[in-house]
Amino acid sequence: MQIYKVGGAVRDRLLGKPVTDIDWVVVGATTEEMLAKGFRPVGSDFPVFLHPKSGEEYALARTERKSGRGYGGFTFHASPEVTLEEDLIRRDLTINAMAEDDQQNLTDPYHGQRDLEARLLRHVSPAFAEDPLRVLRVARFAARYATLGFTVAPETLELMRQLSNSGELEALTAERSWKEISRALMEDQPQVFIEVLRACGALKVLMPEVDALFGVPQPEAHHPEIDTGVHTLSVLEQAALHKQPLTVRWSCLLHDLGKGLTPEEEWPRHIAHEHKGLKLIKAVNERFKAPKDCQELALLVGQYHTHGHRALELKPSTLLELLQSFDVYRRPQRFEEFIAACEMDARGRKGLEQRSYPQADYLRGAANAARGVAVQPLLEKGFKGPELGEAIKRERLKALKAYKESASS
Repeated sequence: MQIYKVGGAVRDRLLGKPVTDIDWVVVGATTEEMLAKGFRPVGSDFPVFLHPKSGEEYALARTERKSGRGYGGFTFHASPEVTLEEDLIRRDLTINAMAEDDQQNLTDPYHGQRDLEARLLRHVSPAFAEDPLRVLRVARFAARYATLGFTVAPETLELMRQLSNSGELEALTAERSWKEISRALMEDQPQVFIEVLRACGALKVLMPEVDALFGVPQPEAHHPEIDTGVHTLSVLEQAALHKQPLTVRWSCLLHDLGKGLTPEEEWPRHIAHEHKGLKLIKAVNERFKAPKDCQELALLVGQYHTHGHRALELKPSTLLELLQSFDVYRRPQRFEEFIAACEMDARGRKGLEQRSYPQADYLRGAANAARGVAVQPLLEKGFKGPELGEAIKRERLKALKAYKESASS
């Protein structure tokens, strides 16, 4: 029995990056031997065991063969005869197909170290094209390591293009796709994830609504970058620079989908794109079964982001409707995330990345003014039921009028 550290732990050590998760491969062992040593079996697809003390995962060396469509369409074979090289060749990228023993002796049959130095994301073997999930994984790695100068090897991008055209991407489950998408959006350069998906034709398959934004112009006075797709990437980039949470990043990606529906004869204007985009945002949300908080914020940002930009001009009654839509009294954090998404949208414009966004503090002040209305005095006056609701609304409107006047003076 020989045990090797494999995959990301080896890659990140060689890159000088922190190692978080460690994967282990066991060569020359049987299931019975692992059980005898106290390892606990997990999973039914292939032999993976939990270490009796550390709880880390140890997998028996295995080979795999394509047997159906999609991510799960594989049969696995694990036995003591399977070599380390045979196990490594089934992995996605050369930089993930290295192993080291307990003395840090490197086994690198597919030249992963060379590709690390060349800053290349290159597939290990033609079997790469058997797993459609790898298109998303490579795009995610491109987003993670873009700051180090990594790019996708041309021949790997071509395989990704073939996969995108094969119909295999449609076989991916929503859960697997969302796991990769959500992780990619939380990388340092999530816009690179979208760029790589677009370069290989996968964006058109997975998110045609986002793909449709490229080549759609906007008024240059508001958008010096002009192209709506380029603007979306810039907004996503700003969200990452400002360390925004996943909810905000997802909303930034989807906020302008309605502009993809504008007839060409109306370009570069996009009248009512906020409302037109809601059905598209809903479709993307449902396609990937995004978490509820991501779904809700994306729809609210899509509908109201122009309200955010025009906050200082809004009538107190419109401002009150906006606050009610977000339920700022019970869910203040969601309104904060809306403000953040609006600010990222404003900064995601060529040459305007450092521009101040006074709307943010103005909206926070408005929310505080409305929240400051006390309910108890109204109860003491005898208001109850629907009448109480109307009375609260009147008082909040009065507070917002006062707030607007004080902010203007």
